[in-house]
Amino acid sequence: MTVMGTPTSEAIPARVVQEVVQESRRDLRRRQRLQDEDAPVGFKRSRWSQLLVLIALAAIAFYSIAPVWWLIVSSTKSGADLYNSNGLWFSEFTLWENLEQIASYKGGIFLRWMWNSIFYATVTAAVTTVISIAAGYGLSRFVFRGQKLGMAIVIGSFLIPGALLTVPLYVLFANLGLLNTPWAVLLPGFISAFNVYLAKVYVDGAVPEELLEAARLDGAGEFRIFVSIVMRLMLTGGATIFLLSFVGSWNGFFLPLTMLRGQEQWTLSLGLYSWLQTRADQTVDLTSLTITGALLSTIPLVIFMVAMSRYWRTGVTLGAVK
Repeated sequence: MTVMGTPTSEAIPARVVQEVVQESRRDLRRRQRLQDEDAPVGFKRSRWSQLLVLIALAAIAFYSIAPVWWLIVSSTKSGADLYNSNGLWFSEFTLWENLEQIASYKGGIFLRWMWNSIFYATVTAAVTTVISIAAGYGLSRFVFRGQKLGMAIVIGSFLIPGALLTVPLYVLFANLGLLNTPWAVLLPGFISAFNVYLAKVYVDGAVPEELLEAARLDGAGEFRIFVSIVMRLMLTGGATIFLLSFVGSWNGFFLPLTMLRGQEQWTLSLGLYSWLQTRADQTVDLTSLTITGALLSTIPLVIFMVAMSRYWRTGVTLGAVK
């Protein structure tokens, strides 16, 4: 039976339909095989490899997020709920009570530790950034006798663990009368061999030699070139060095533990550690206060990360040369 000269679906044998479908499938597999053969080796499609990558990324994400989630949840609990409730979910919400206790405990000593940490980390990061950029610029753009030896000393220096230098620094500062003063924590952080090497690498890529020569031909001195040109081109590198130095000083523990004695001079990490060792007091549960203080201690790091991110975005192409 036909309609307007065209065979209806009932006139097409089922065997012909199956052959057409099978041929279409074979053609699709043939095209897929040709695409895989033409693609580079590193970009060939593999469902198993994609699945393994997704599993690995999910595991890394869980490993990174789970402790933060536990910290947030635990900061909202009382001392009793910390031990009697699910560790990954909320119970009775007592965050505001914990904040009031941590602000009033021992006359607000936690706020003093917070200020000490901000002061130590900010001053250390600022001075380290300027010194590192200046030293890295000198190693990268100046030729002098012993340049290779100096670079080898810099590389070898940041391979030495900082903990090994704590005892010599303690003896040195004891002889200078600087123990239990802010200088005992600040001075060791001003010089960082790793940051000098990092600045040298940034200068190699971000500060063109032609621009420096043009500035010298125009009569600019070396100090003006460094301040007006190098420092501006090193915004991205400087932001990286500043953030690394800030985080390193903020999380520093062994150096303040060795150099500082009175609680008024302690940092957050040292103060929270003392609370964790005490654990119990006649008036408050120091375990819940320690967890709440640990949550508060992450806030400045988040603020600095967000504030410095704009320098990474705007400084990526500053060293480009047409």
